[in-house]
Amino acid sequence: MPIFRAMLHWLHPGTRATLRFRVHPQIAREALPLIEKLLADTPDGETYRCAIAFWRHTERPPLTVYRGDGSTCRIDGPLQAAARTYFPLGGLIETPGVTAHLTPFEANALDMRIREAIEQVIRAWTAEHELYDLLPVDPHLDRRTADREALALIAQWAAQHRREGADHA
Repeated sequence: MPIFRAMLHWLHPGTRATLRFRVHPQIAREALPLIEKLLADTPDGETYRCAIAFWRHTERPPLTVYRGDGSTCRIDGPLQAAARTYFPLGGLIETPGVTAHLTPFEANALDMRIREAIEQVIRAWTAEHELYDLLPVDPHLDRRTADREALALIAQWAAQHRREGADHA
């Protein structure tokens, strides 16, 4: 691995690198689709890379990261079996003026509390938007069609806000 890292220092923008790994076939089946997504030279690839960029700076593998506007809570793995439950190895809170490591028990308690809050917010949003009255949809989507529709909505929103800004000028 140190040789691989040393090689990265010699790479220049615009050059291509060939990466080769030897792994157990079961790991390869799981990892290859993820690696392909991470290495894609597309906006999707960049989004995947940005989503996990903080992994390089963590000592333990993060199980989950909760982000607010100014605060972050990271729950660290791997999970450890204890009697009939599992505990993270710890966690980290970063909020203005505070950086604090969590014990396995604090991390577990905070993780459960945040999950409960998320569940309440999702259910409240679902009720407020009367989503319970709708038929369930297929969670998979046609990317081409869905992206085109989403981009059209965003463009419509931007045009509306440009007009509103011009009206107030």
